[in-house]
Amino acid sequence: MELTKENVLKALSHVLDPDIKKDLVTLGMIENIQIEGNQLAFTVMLTTPACPLKELIKNDCLKAIEKHLGEDIEVEVEMSSHVTTTRDNTPLLPGVKNIIAVASGKGGVGKSTVTANLAVALAKSGAKVGVIDADIFGPSMPTMFNCEHEQPGIKKVGEKNLIMPIEQYGVKLISIGFLTPAENAVVWRGPMASSALKQFIADTEWGELDYLLIDLPPGTSDIHLTLVQTVPVTGAVIVTTPQKVAIADAQKGLNMFKQPQINVPVLGVIENMAYFTPEELPDNKYYIFGQGGGKKLAERFDVPFIGEIPLVQGIREGGDLGYPAIMKEGIVADAFAKVAESTAQRIAIRNAEKKETKKVEINA
Repeated sequence: MELTKENVLKALSHVLDPDIKKDLVTLGMIENIQIEGNQLAFTVMLTTPACPLKELIKNDCLKAIEKHLGEDIEVEVEMSSHVTTTRDNTPLLPGVKNIIAVASGKGGVGKSTVTANLAVALAKSGAKVGVIDADIFGPSMPTMFNCEHEQPGIKKVGEKNLIMPIEQYGVKLISIGFLTPAENAVVWRGPMASSALKQFIADTEWGELDYLLIDLPPGTSDIHLTLVQTVPVTGAVIVTTPQKVAIADAQKGLNMFKQPQINVPVLGVIENMAYFTPEELPDNKYYIFGQGGGKKLAERFDVPFIGEIPLVQGIREGGDLGYPAIMKEGIVADAFAKVAESTAQRIAIRNAEKKETKKVEINA
């Protein structure tokens, strides 16, 4: 078959995106086809830079060209990405493609640790990432990102003063912890905390972001309702540990997002502290909090199981030092990288299959 752009597209129409189950040509993922003699170059535009199936898709493209156009063609495939979104013409956060709520039923399950490492992992993959620390009464992001003593700047845009987020490890951050002394308690009623979250969303210069992660407080509170009433949320990630009590509370958090009047897609469940592993014995696993609770929760509610994070001393040390564990090589970094890839994958699938989430209009 002659080497033409038309025939290249015909050949590549036999390659399916494994997640979305449609071919790359129909999905508009093939760009910049260049032909010179028997040399062919083109770009595959993935739905996220954190795509776990990057090499599989590339190899499938090479096989399709060889099968349908011949073995003597020199092929160069560039793998790039353009993060998908369902957020069109939104006046609030117009440059943000995906707003992801990270929630848990109870405190102490490591939700903020997961959020911090997830954010840095996505940023390391090449995505533009921001984090809103929405745990107004117990902010932890300033500590986890080693910027407790930083203060956000203010930028005047027209008549409006906008907060400039702190940037650390490639992630934009805003937290009440930047605006109040670390040792002071934030003694506010619910409406004041909700007002602070609205300001973090509407009065902060976020710019262009692929993913804005919202680190929510434990439980189901005013803050959760304020979030879903202020912006359409792309999806929610539920963090739990394997313990029965944690699972019972995580179930309430999951149910909140699935309520018909809220209706935020649940992207999946992450099981933190899934098992204890001594760093010097990475093949040893001790299930000190029980086994498989997160996976069972995901199965019960028919939502994806995103992955599990081991309990390793280095994760706690990284959080205390303000240097997320994902930034060091080892089993922990590998676990967080896989969870980040799987989360990005679930967001891309959700954007392909579901419409934009609507803002919640209830007043209760």
